[in-house]
Amino acid sequence: MLRPAAESGSRRLARRLTPPPGDEVKEVEETIEDLLRRLDEFCGMTDQIRNDTSQILDETIPLVKDKAFVKMVARHVSSLEEQVLEAEKTHGTFLNSVCRLFQCATISSLKNRHHPPAARSYDLPKLYRTEDFFPMNCVGTKYQNH
Repeated sequence: MLRPAAESGSRRLARRLTPPPGDEVKEVEETIEDLLRRLDEFCGMTDQIRNDTSQILDETIPLVKDKAFVKMVARHVSSLEEQVLEAEKTHGTFLNSVCRLFQCATISSLKNRHHPPAARSYDLPKLYRTEDFFPMNCVGTKYQNH
């Protein structure tokens, strides 16, 4: 333990060696204020990024998905329409088909030996499945009411 006289001497020495607090304290306070201001700006930017991300996830992505779905369906409808047009060219129009059907029925009733030509097989194109996009077990989705 230090004696009281030695203690006061060491304090006096420390005071003499320590510079006056005015300039250094002000510089440290200014640095702290600058860091606090930058931290506040950083927090503001992260909040803005978080809000923008939420908006993108909640609004923009579903719109993009909807547009992509509509484009996919439009491509499939166009493809099927082309196939129907090709089938009509190959097999005639619906009216011609009906007329042929009645003629074949009339002819076959008159002449039992004439058989209608065998229908060509048709392979369905691979299309989207509505259930994949609008599952039946989804409760409370925005598509349920549509």
